Amino acid sequence: MRDNLLIALYAFLGAATVGLLGAGVLLLVRRRSLTVHLTVVVVVAVSAMLAGTQAVARAMFLSAHDLRVVTTVVAMAAVVSMATALLLGRWVVARSRELTLATRSFGDGGDFTTPLAPATAELAALSRELEATSAKLVESRDRERALESSRRELVAWISHDLRTPLAGLRAMSEALEDGVVSDPDRYLRRMRTEVERLNAMVGDLFELSRIHAGALALTLAPMSVYDLVGDAIAGADPLARKHGVRLVDQGVAPIPVEVDGKEMSRVLGNLLVNAIRRTPADGTVAVTAERSPEGVVLSVSDGCGGIPEKDLPRVFDTGWRGNHARTPPAGAGLGLAIVRGIVEAHRGRTTVSNIPGGCRFEVVLPVAGV
Repeated sequence: MRDNLLIALYAFLGAATVGLLGAGVLLLVRRRSLTVHLTVVVVVAVSAMLAGTQAVARAMFLSAHDLRVVTTVVAMAAVVSMATALLLGRWVVARSRELTLATRSFGDGGDFTTPLAPATAELAALSRELEATSAKLVESRDRERALESSRRELVAWISHDLRTPLAGLRAMSEALEDGVVSDPDRYLRRMRTEVERLNAMVGDLFELSRIHAGALALTLAPMSVYDLVGDAIAGADPLARKHGVRLVDQGVAPIPVEVDGKEMSRVLGNLLVNAIRRTPADGTVAVTAERSPEGVVLSVSDGCGGIPEKDLPRVFDTGWRGNHARTPPAGAGLGLAIVRGIVEAHRGRTTVSNIPGGCRFEVVLPVAGV
C-alpha cells in the first residue's frame, strides 16, 4: 500500500511540474490558432505522462532497459497524438475560416449562408444562430427601407397638401383685401373650409406623432361594442347622406370591451369616413361586430371596387392613399395609419381584405376581462 502511494506521489509531482509549464505556455500563446493550442495540450499530456514515468522509474530504481521500453512506448504515443492533434486543429480551423467568410456577408448587407462542409456541434450551433440573426437583420433592413420610403412619401404629400390650401387662403385673402370680390361671404366660407382642413391635418399629424413616440395615453373603461358602433354610425350618417351612400348595421352584438372610448370612436370614424368617400353613390357601407376565438371583430365593408393585391400590405402605412390624387377626399394618408396605431395600443390588430365589389377592414380587440 505504501509503495502504491509513493508511486502515485512521484507520478503526480512529475506530471504536475510539466502541467504548470504547459499552463504557462498556453497563457503565452492564448491569442494563437486553435491548432497551436491543441498541439500544446497534446505535448503537455504526453510530457506529463513521460515525466511521471521518469520520476517513478528513478525512485523505484527500474532497470535501464525497462526505462527505455517505457520511454519508447510513450514517444510513439506522442507521435500519434501529435499527428491527430494537428489534423483535428487544421480541420477545425478550416471550418472556422469558412464560417468567418460567411459571416462577412453581414457587413456587406447580404444574407448569411451556412457553410456546406460538416463542422463540430458548437460551430454548427453557431451557424444556426447566425442564420437566424441574418434573417432578422434582412427583415429589419426591409422594414427600415419601407419606413424610410413611407416617410419620404409622407413629407412630399404633406408638403403638397399644406401648400395647396395655404395658396388658396392667400389668394382669397388678397382678393378680399383688394376689394375685388363680389361675394365676400362665399370667400369667407371657403376660407373657413380650408382652415378646417388644415386643422384636421395638423391634428392627424399630432396624433400620429404621439402614436410613434409611444406617448398615446389611453383611459380604458368598460363599454359595449353596440354603443360604440352606434355612436360611430350616428356621427358618420350626415357624410353618408351627403355622398348618397347607405350606412347599414348588419349585426352588432352587445359584447363588452375595455377600451378608450374617445380613441376607438376615432378608429371607427376614420374607417367609416374612408369607406364612405370611396364608395360610389347608391353604394352601401356595412358595419358588423361579432365575437370570435381571437376576441371581438369589428368590420367595415365598402363598395370601393377592391384594392390591388400588391397594395394590400401598404394600406395601413403612413402616407399611403391608394392613388396619386391630391384632392381633398384623398386626405393626407394618415387616417388608416392612426387606426392601426390606436388599435395596437389596445393590444389589438387591423387587417384588410378584398371582397366582391369592395374591401373589408377588420379590427380585432380583446374581450373585456380576457
